[in-house]
Order: sequence, then C-alpha cells, then structure tokens
Amino acid sequence: MSQITELELQNLRHLIMNSDNTYAKMSDYAKNTTDPMVKEYFEKSAQNSKEIRKQLMDFLK
Repeated sequence: MSQITELELQNLRHLIMNSDNTYAKMSDYAKNTTDPMVKEYFEKSAQNSKEIRKQLMDFLK
C-alpha cells in the first residue's frame, strides 16, 4: 500500500460513511415502495453504493 496522508485518510472515511448512509437509505426506500420500477431503481442504487464502498475500502489495503 502506498502511503496516504492524514487528510486523504479522513476524506476516505467520510466517503465510506456517505456510501454506508446512501446504501441504508436506498435499501430502506426500496423496502417501503410498492412500485416495481421505483423499487428496482432504489435496489440498484443501494447495490451501487455498496460497490463504491468496497472500492473505497480497497484504498486502505
């Protein structure tokens, strides 16, 4: 792993937290909607947030 600065680490932490929050919200919205198209949109958005979080976590390896 290449060295990252304290500021970069802090920014990664914030981005990861934001991805977690987005995942939680989109998952919740998907569970609470009855429209199949809206549900699919929120589910895809939640999955995208999960993938982004994984990519961000890879910077910490």
